Amino acid sequence: MTTDSKFAPRSLTASEYVRALFGPEDSTAILVRNRSTGHTVQTIAKAETIASPDFQNWLVGQSASGYDVFMGMNPIKDGAYSRTKRDIKDIRHVYLDLDRNGDQALQEIRNSTQVAAPNFVLDTSPGKHQVVWKVSGFSQDEAETLLHNLANKFGGDLAATDSTRVLRLPGFANHKLPEEFIVQARQETDAVYTLRDFTIDEDSPETPRHSGDYRQRERTTPADHKSQSEHDWAYAKRALSRGDDPEVVIQRIADYRSADKDDPDYYARHTVMKARGEIAGGASARETQDTEITHGPIERP
Repeated sequence: MTTDSKFAPRSLTASEYVRALFGPEDSTAILVRNRSTGHTVQTIAKAETIASPDFQNWLVGQSASGYDVFMGMNPIKDGAYSRTKRDIKDIRHVYLDLDRNGDQALQEIRNSTQVAAPNFVLDTSPGKHQVVWKVSGFSQDEAETLLHNLANKFGGDLAATDSTRVLRLPGFANHKLPEEFIVQARQETDAVYTLRDFTIDEDSPETPRHSGDYRQRERTTPADHKSQSEHDWAYAKRALSRGDDPEVVIQRIADYRSADKDDPDYYARHTVMKARGEIAGGASARETQDTEITHGPIERP
């Protein structure tokens, strides 16, 4: 861990947040989505461009028109124009989406001896938070294993455990709510953490029991990783098998894929209904694991 002992916690504007996460020449994804119409716009741009007044003014206009504003949490390779795992340049951040019992979960994180102090805490709606740590030296496999362990440990959104995840950008409205709520961000430390700063002891049979097991996981993970749709499918089967309400599972998947699906509600319902059919013995895994419903290319401004 590296840090400045003189760091003073502070609230951040959108531009300050972008610059705190990335270097000027880092590229990342900005995504805006209108939940009412399903219209989505994604663009890949340099961090300094995103933080500039012109770009911020464009985002202000989008937000005023009913669009939610999201940003990718890891930099994109130079020359890439999409936000897939193979386009991720390196891992700079791990994070948690605390959408249930958020205040309690955040306090547990602050009190935990198994995780480092968060770098950034975003208030995304009353009692709901997104927590971000700056990291270095992680492979994608190590990061995603840790993301899953963190979500299990602190009750975070298990769907939000992908290295391509986009989170909300502070300073803009959360349009999921009936009343306007402006997302706020606080930077609490400038530390940069490594794998040894997280010592989660996870009881879930789906994840390694100790952070030291990540290296072994990396060696044994096959090169042809699952697509995000396969992860959604597997998550739906696990959640339904343990008795979760199908409507709740649909909402979780729809919320997670809202940033990259034109019709995430339809996609989520289709995935969950297929999973229910397989569990009931009505469909094969081969027919459903590859399901990827799209409605045309993502537009860029």
